[in-house]
Amino acid sequence: MSERDENDREFDLRWADDAEHKEPSARARMLAARWKHNPPGPVPFRADPEHVGSRRRSSWISTVVVLGCVAAVIVLLGYINFRAPY
Repeated sequence: MSERDENDREFDLRWADDAEHKEPSARARMLAARWKHNPPGPVPFRADPEHVGSRRRSSWISTVVVLGCVAAVIVLLGYINFRAPY
């Protein structure tokens, strides 16, 4: 076989994808070995929320806080530029 055919075969991904058996990843092998002796219990699709009764800030308060901080920075920068001697 020529060298060109060797390189074409080496990087032919279709040949690798068509393989009948693919070796599992290291993590898959580790989990399979761990679960062989100690299988995991059932897990619900969505976990129950931990803080059901906790109060949450409304989005408009967060928006006002952010806009207030931006306005304060603009005023501070304007004050610094106004006081700067030329």
